[in-house]
Amino acid sequence: MSSSNTSSFQALGRLLRYARGYRRHIIAASTCSIINKLFDIAPEILIGIAIDVVVNKESSFVASLGFTSAQSQILVLGLLTFLIWAGESIFEYLYQILWRNLSQALQADLRQDAYEHAQRLDMHFFESRSSGQLVATMNDDVNQLERFLDGGANAMIQVVVTILTVGLVFFVISPLIALLAFTPIPVIVWGAFYFQKKAGPLYADVREKVGNLSTRLANNLGGIATIKSFTSEAREAERLRQASEEYVQANRKAIRISSAFIPLIRMAILFGFLATFMIGGMMALDGELNVGAYGVLVFLTQRLLWPMTGLAAVVDQFERAMASTRRILDLIAEPVHVRDNVTTPLPQPVLGAVSFDNVQFRYGNSGAGVKGISLEVPAGHTLALVGATGSGKSTLIKLLLRFYDVQHGTIRIDDHPIQEVSLNSVRQAIGLVSQDVYLFDGTIRDNIAYGRPEATDDDIIEAARTAEAWGFIEALPEGLDTAVGERGVRLSGGQRQRLSLARALLKDPPILVLDEATSAVDNETEAAIQRSLRRIGHNRTVIMIAHRLSTIVHADQIAVVQDGEVTEQGTHDQLIARDGHYAAQWRVQTGAAADTV
Repeated sequence: MSSSNTSSFQALGRLLRYARGYRRHIIAASTCSIINKLFDIAPEILIGIAIDVVVNKESSFVASLGFTSAQSQILVLGLLTFLIWAGESIFEYLYQILWRNLSQALQADLRQDAYEHAQRLDMHFFESRSSGQLVATMNDDVNQLERFLDGGANAMIQVVVTILTVGLVFFVISPLIALLAFTPIPVIVWGAFYFQKKAGPLYADVREKVGNLSTRLANNLGGIATIKSFTSEAREAERLRQASEEYVQANRKAIRISSAFIPLIRMAILFGFLATFMIGGMMALDGELNVGAYGVLVFLTQRLLWPMTGLAAVVDQFERAMASTRRILDLIAEPVHVRDNVTTPLPQPVLGAVSFDNVQFRYGNSGAGVKGISLEVPAGHTLALVGATGSGKSTLIKLLLRFYDVQHGTIRIDDHPIQEVSLNSVRQAIGLVSQDVYLFDGTIRDNIAYGRPEATDDDIIEAARTAEAWGFIEALPEGLDTAVGERGVRLSGGQRQRLSLARALLKDPPILVLDEATSAVDNETEAAIQRSLRRIGHNRTVIMIAHRLSTIVHADQIAVVQDGEVTEQGTHDQLIARDGHYAAQWRVQTGAAADTV
């Protein structure tokens, strides 16, 4: 998603635009950082003034302010020192509170906005991205930015304040020494920008490797049963080791650059310090420079240059944060193609009539899809879709739910084009039970009531009875309070499928979609689901995708889909009489084909 060619300063600009709602907070935190640094520099100046008082007494700089005795001058300097140290402490407390609160608020907003935007993205986005990369962006990248705001932002501001303030004092006291002391600054700044240029792509690569590592961990932990059954523990451990090693190597390249930067700064600092120490000392010996002023310059040279040894760490932290910022903001900027721009809902009550009128759609990556499909499902009727895997059956369901938008043609509910009513009202009218059942980590009650969190236990139990799930729920020691585990791992496949059906029924949608809901269950569960469907099919539109033709013989209409087109259509008896593809499949599944051989 992110581009390593985008500069870190552009990423910072994007972050500041995103955080414009925190502008006053940022200004307040920056102001406290600046004032704290001014107080921090002041003691070195007071030391020089104190030396001036001790050496020159009644002729000192403080004496010119009206304090004639050396004792009164020392007392004044002592009072100033107390006020300066107190001020420094107060503003350090304030800037830490402000920056840390800002980092917490901003990281929470970024994570929430990234997640909420991700929920609005098209299914194509999730089908082309790994969940590990997305989790790394919303979690690790956000945390990386938080760490920078906690301390790095303040450090960068204070480095700039130090250079400007100390530079002003130097040029007031001695322009010559100022020029000599500031000679290393261009070298240090050049080094910082050189490091930034070299390190930017390296840290973008580090963030990419973190995502890959997260993906590997998520996949392996999710597929631990498969790994164990194939005794592939050693192989998967080696794959994880390789992903981890790639992350380590990416970090090592970045560390190599940052480590080389510190010795460069140290040598530049040594030159500036020696220039002030030696030339300023000679000038003081010759009487060209006040002894107190010389002391100020020596102390301020340390204050100016030595903190720059930490500039590498600050820039390093900045680069890491901006690499993360690019990934976060790129996710938030990801375009949404299926938009809910219409506020008009489906007129109530929704009867459930569904029509596909010359619907065409093609997936960009594979070219598969549907072409020119037209189907009518009257309200309260059942449509069954059959056909080979990849023929386009599930694509029709995705288009009905507006996971994708049709490229040509129209899908209507109760004669209303679904793109002309709100997306929320379309999906509220449809209950989906898919082959790949997803249960959330929680209780059975939580999962059945997922579509209606306010539902009472009586409503939940009624839905469970209708889905023929109450029998096994009631037998569990904790009943509805039984924890299902992550993805429902503590339940059998048939139990998960019945809970999924109960969840859809509790929603009480006028349109119920079953996407191969019985293909992966045992005969007992299939029979239970069939009994449920016969009860709930009355006064409800049901669209079924099935490979087992025995489950759809009572459907009002059956459509055979091949290569994205409807090739046969009718009732079970009509299609058997036609003796086409459906009849051939029926003979194979019932054993009639074998009997005729």
